[in-house]
Amino acid sequence: MDFLETGTLIRDARRKAGLTQAELAQRLGMSRATISQLETGVIAELGVRKLAALCDRLGLEVVVRPQATRLTLHEAYARNRQERQAAFLETDATLAKLGTEARDG
Repeated sequence: MDFLETGTLIRDARRKAGLTQAELAQRLGMSRATISQLETGVIAELGVRKLAALCDRLGLEVVVRPQATRLTLHEAYARNRQERQAAFLETDATLAKLGTEARDG
């Protein structure tokens, strides 16, 4: 779970609802510090029920999905190398085409 992205979504939804951190915290029985920590992504612990109540109040939803496949360092390096090679080939083809057009101009 990306807590920084989650915090940004919570902050934006709270502002859209026209609530201060203190107002939202009071309505949920939480501290303003907890809301602040959520919004900045630095919270150490928050129960799923509290998160669900918070999201429900702000019109957000909690979603559970499979994790993205994580690459090993070797796999990430190989993928990066392939992407760079493809970009080089595309650049070479574009430059060749521009050279042909300029010559035939």
